[in-house]
Amino acid sequence: MGGQEFGAAVRDLRERTSPQAVGLPAGPRRVRGLRREELADLAGMSADYVRRLEQGRSHPSAGVVNALARALRARREDYERLCALAGYAAADGQVPREIGPVAMRLLERFEDTPMFLSDAAMNLVAVNTAFLALQVWAPAGHPYDWNVAWRTFCDPLSGIKRSAADATDHEAILVARLRSTFLRYPADGSLAALVDEMRSRSRLFDTLWRSPRPVAAYESSGLFQHPDGGEVTLVGSLLAVPGDDLSALMLTAAPGSADAARLAEIVDAAGEPSVVLLPDRRP
Repeated sequence: MGGQEFGAAVRDLRERTSPQAVGLPAGPRRVRGLRREELADLAGMSADYVRRLEQGRSHPSAGVVNALARALRARREDYERLCALAGYAAADGQVPREIGPVAMRLLERFEDTPMFLSDAAMNLVAVNTAFLALQVWAPAGHPYDWNVAWRTFCDPLSGIKRSAADATDHEAILVARLRSTFLRYPADGSLAALVDEMRSRSRLFDTLWRSPRPVAAYESSGLFQHPDGGEVTLVGSLLAVPGDDLSALMLTAAPGSADAARLAEIVDAAGEPSVVLLPDRRP
């Protein structure tokens, strides 16, 4: 009975969702709301699987419930009902950006290492002065200025250059991580708006979003162009912060290399180490 009720709820939401509400062209239609194929494409699953769900012949995972709710732009009460019918607890609302003591200690302990903290939606929440000293992240007054994915696909940072192979891996991993967050926080309207905006502005992002790959560990090399200190090659390593849904990106140079010496000069010139907390600019 539970599977049939869940399927009926999905079908009802699909038929009540207009194409315009999910960014699809309207045009003449023979069915109400969205077609199964359209919902399947938006949710990243096959139309046959959506059909089996609606017929009560398959039980969804929590991730599938979240993906369907996202695709249908379900209201919070509709999302909670889908979760209840499928036997899961509804996910929290917004992506958290609170900085716990472990995350703060990381920034303070590695004061000579360029580092930033980002939330699960890739919004920077804090940076240290060593990172700011690189002078590669120039805000342009846009609400998504401090979002890593946005500054990769829609407003690339001109001061960072990557090889074609590194750029391809960097882009694919970012999309996989953002999609994972998208599924875990289906009620976060600001995250949905970010994804919609990026899909409309970047053909590459939209293509990768439609064909995601599994989330992988992140490590990427880049050539950082400092206005005074010349070029320095750094490797970025992303670490999960225990106890918080935050990540820390550390930028390091090969020990004993000319890049390490240049990086030390750049950081030393920045003055007294400190941590800078960034405001929440989510729309």
